[in-house]
Amino acid sequence: MVFYPQERLGLFIDGANLYAAARALGFDIDYKKLLDVFRKNGQLIRAFYYTALIEDQEYSPIRPLVDWLDYNGYTMVTKPTKEFTDATGRRKLKGNMDIELAIDVMEMAEHLDHVVLFSGDGDFRRLVEAVQRRGVRVTVVSTVRSNPPMVADELRRQADTFMELQDLAPSIMRAHVHREALPPDEDDEDEDDEA
Repeated sequence: MVFYPQERLGLFIDGANLYAAARALGFDIDYKKLLDVFRKNGQLIRAFYYTALIEDQEYSPIRPLVDWLDYNGYTMVTKPTKEFTDATGRRKLKGNMDIELAIDVMEMAEHLDHVVLFSGDGDFRRLVEAVQRRGVRVTVVSTVRSNPPMVADELRRQADTFMELQDLAPSIMRAHVHREALPPDEDDEDEDDEA
């Protein structure tokens, strides 16, 4: 990694994009480890995480992650998804966070030496260019090792540094606990015998 100890870092995580990239590479991210990696490599000023939420559902599968991140060092930026019907008549959900992320990067740029953008979205190329004109270095974290690659070529070329997510994986991947199957409960066998 190309970071300097006195460098002021800001992490900007496109949640859906990072999730898709990690999933394509076959691992889950441990967000505590991710923060620790960047805290060790510079002065982490802020870590933003962007995601759209389905508001009208009783349970959202992403809600526990959002709550955990909010309590553990991340600045959460969320908005409700919008529902629409596509040309084929199917119900679709839309929740693009690009504008929110771009505004936050531009607002934070004067307080940072280095922006770390976790996204492969080519729409961010002009944002990266604008921040670089302000003297801020930009690292893009995504992957070219998935099929198809998750990072747009123009974004990768514009960044000062491209960090391959798969190379970062050993430092930030979540450990999976494999549990052995438990033997049947003896009480269950007794109940079957009585029946």
